[in-house]
Amino acid sequence: MKNKERSEKLKQLKMEAAAEIGMSQFVKENNDHYKGDIPSRINGREGGPIGGQMVKKMIRAEEDKLTGI
Repeated sequence: MKNKERSEKLKQLKMEAAAEIGMSQFVKENNDHYKGDIPSRINGREGGPIGGQMVKKMIRAEEDKLTGI
């Protein structure tokens, strides 16, 4: 899988995870730009739940592969 393809799949996963917790608008507004001016407290509060959902989805997908679902 090429880097661009991998990047697109991760972006899609991020959007799915954000949609599940009602934060699609945040991702659309803050997805691919410099975030060095945003305090970590705010970035963590907003982006942390999205990252957590992404990890849960990735773990679930791998578990499903192992169990053959």
